[in-house]
Amino acid sequence: MYQLEETYYFYLLAIIPVLVIGFLFLSSWRNKTQIKYISSDLLKVLSPNISTFKPKIKLFFLILFIIFSTISLVNPKIGTELKTVKREGVDLVFAVDVSKSMLAEDIAPNRLEKAKRIVSEIINKLNNDRVGVIAYAASALPILPITDDYSTAKTFLQSLTTDMLSSQGTAVLESINLAKEFYDDENQTNRVLCILSDGEDHQIENQNITEIVKNSGITIITIGLGSTKGSPIPLKENDIVKSYKKDQKGDVVITKLNVDLLKNIANSSNGIYIDGGTTELVVQAIIERLKEMDKKEFESKQFVAYKDQFQWFLGFAILFLSLELIVFEKKTYWVKKLNLFNE
Repeated sequence: MYQLEETYYFYLLAIIPVLVIGFLFLSSWRNKTQIKYISSDLLKVLSPNISTFKPKIKLFFLILFIIFSTISLVNPKIGTELKTVKREGVDLVFAVDVSKSMLAEDIAPNRLEKAKRIVSEIINKLNNDRVGVIAYAASALPILPITDDYSTAKTFLQSLTTDMLSSQGTAVLESINLAKEFYDDENQTNRVLCILSDGEDHQIENQNITEIVKNSGITIITIGLGSTKGSPIPLKENDIVKSYKKDQKGDVVITKLNVDLLKNIANSSNGIYIDGGTTELVVQAIIERLKEMDKKEFESKQFVAYKDQFQWFLGFAILFLSLELIVFEKKTYWVKKLNLFNE
């Protein structure tokens, strides 16, 4: 098995026919000129040490130098070696709120688009960590299981909309319970759930948040999206606001950021709450927190790789160049005595 890394260097071999043609042309011109002005017998008397064979030897060495230099530049990889790769990181699941309240535009362009932008930027900063995606409203829906394929994660992330779940609401605990099923090992200490929401969960009021979150065994980071002042929920057609969502009484619904709920969830799990207003600050805070956590070796791979062999060809190229430089066009005395080439 072999592999050629930089094959475009093979174009350098086009120099060889140019050299050969040039050599033949020069030899022909030299012979014609010689015959025109001097006979062969007289030339041997005047220049007895001139060799007719050594220029061909020099050309041969030069061609070999070009061939081996070209192959070394192509960098052939021959043979194999076994490598073991140990990967350590954190399993990070993103739970994105896709309830209608996330369409509020008190944070540009709206809360949901801001959430997707934050998650995408966090993924860009990760190295060996694995990620998963959950969407939730009144219920939770698994979007992408734990994976190290970041490009796929971002593709699934962009598919999130407020229409993907018919039942509306904000059931935070549903996302926490679903996240438990994402992790491989219940005993691992690097299980992180990142909840991106406005925190408007009216179903959680009569439940013991602290106990439920503690028993999950997951470190939860909550990111608050929206403003405490609140904002109406626009109803659009072709990106044009036609009206605003109203309640049963006909009043415009004002959705507000519930900071207290999100902080309570984070604190109960030894996590942190982050305001989602500035993307760069959110990403920096999460990456710093992940660096502080214990890393677990969750994957170890062995694979076969090609070994670079360019150095051998480079060595031969230097050898043939040296031979070309030390071989002179004059006859060698001891070779002349042997008369190997009938000169």
